[in-house]
Amino acid sequence: MTKFGQLACAIALSGALLSTDSGFAQSPAAGAAKPNIVFILMDNLGYGEVGVYGGGVTRGAPTPRIDHLASEGTRLTNFNVEAQCTPSRSAILTGRFSIRSGTHSVPIGGGLEGLTQWERTIAECLSDGGYATAAFGKWHLGSEPGRLPNDQGFDEWYGIPRTTDEAFWPSEPQARAAGVEFESVMEGRKGETSRKLQVYDLEQRRLIDAEIARRTIDFMKRSRDAGKPFYAYVPFTLVHFPTLPNPAFAGKTGYGDFPDALAEMDANVGQILDAVDGLGLRDNTIVVFTSDNGPEATWPWQGSSGPWRGYYFTHMEGSLRTPFIIRWPDRIPAGRVSNEIMHEVDTFTTFAAMAGAKVPTDRAIDGVDQSEFLLGKSETSKREGFPVFVADRLEAVKWRNWKLVFYDEQRDWWTPPTKLGSPKAFDLITDPKEEYPATALRNTWNAGPAMNIVVEFEKSLKRYPPIAPGTPDPYSPPG
Repeated sequence: MTKFGQLACAIALSGALLSTDSGFAQSPAAGAAKPNIVFILMDNLGYGEVGVYGGGVTRGAPTPRIDHLASEGTRLTNFNVEAQCTPSRSAILTGRFSIRSGTHSVPIGGGLEGLTQWERTIAECLSDGGYATAAFGKWHLGSEPGRLPNDQGFDEWYGIPRTTDEAFWPSEPQARAAGVEFESVMEGRKGETSRKLQVYDLEQRRLIDAEIARRTIDFMKRSRDAGKPFYAYVPFTLVHFPTLPNPAFAGKTGYGDFPDALAEMDANVGQILDAVDGLGLRDNTIVVFTSDNGPEATWPWQGSSGPWRGYYFTHMEGSLRTPFIIRWPDRIPAGRVSNEIMHEVDTFTTFAAMAGAKVPTDRAIDGVDQSEFLLGKSETSKREGFPVFVADRLEAVKWRNWKLVFYDEQRDWWTPPTKLGSPKAFDLITDPKEEYPATALRNTWNAGPAMNIVVEFEKSLKRYPPIAPGTPDPYSPPG
């Protein structure tokens, strides 16, 4: 076995892990009306923050707009993501586990980062299918020219190329004295060079999400007026630390910055939903609300993972499970709640199918088409599990209600994990907090079906070697 796995688990990766010949596959939905897609992605929003997931008032801030969205659509309780910001965004946009793309870790500077231009994003697929595409918010998949959103399929973008904690830097005298180049809020259009608007400091940190919502609404209106279906990728910056609310929400809850930021989040989502309705787009617009990974572990901006345990950058359920709400009136069942397993890579394949877009067949695509499941035509997901990578380490595998872990638990994201001598198995139904490993001999049966997942995954890595972090463009796969 390679470093990517010492044990394995079974998974219904369907034929999606291994593709066939070069080229693209055409979805059977190509002749259908093309739905608009609004993909709202929060940053470090834990499972336990939103009202319908047990948060809301218990976190100091009711979330009525998001809660109502859930009543109008389907809510998943076993939606899974990657453990860090950059890997998660890479997985959403490419339909590939980030270990394949050289994006398995948050970059810390000092080298080339982000997606190679060889990677094909959902924005590129939809753009080729006639969609207007835009990204408003946090990118975190490359900050150099050639790797910004307008280089990766988006007609336009606005936001920050990296991460929100850099908003601290302009306030640091030593950083200023050292001549450090601070992160800027930027904007750009396809075929043009992106431009810097202003330094991303603590003031702009408070203002940026309101501007993200405003630009999203303007883009939807312009797309409607042009008669084009649209894909709006909306990666808000809240509630990433420093979790500072817009001045209009500061002090609103009476419980401090974090609850105030949750109130702002709910209001921003509500503005976008109102605009979808007001523009007459409700019936044919898919709206998604989710998060890139589990909650903050940084005091005083500590988040909540709800019934689970752990924070982002870990293999714990609190890192992997996030809210996921999807609405498409009269198509996706309203008020439905499901605990079926779905992974964020599946959104790539599913939305491509719903939009009738072509997806690559010359590479491994990990996402499976969950259209029948989300549309209510099937009660079961097409996925039974997935490998859990934290950075480049295979730390666990989920299969059905079982989880096998190869590293000891890691509550804090800054603590190096310890590899176990033998794996632990947890039944997530009877032990959702992963406190009591099932060590009895009668439970070793789950290791049998578990073995296939890493075996098959490693086969796919041999067939399609992963891209090394920092690989420059142009990249072409070997062979």
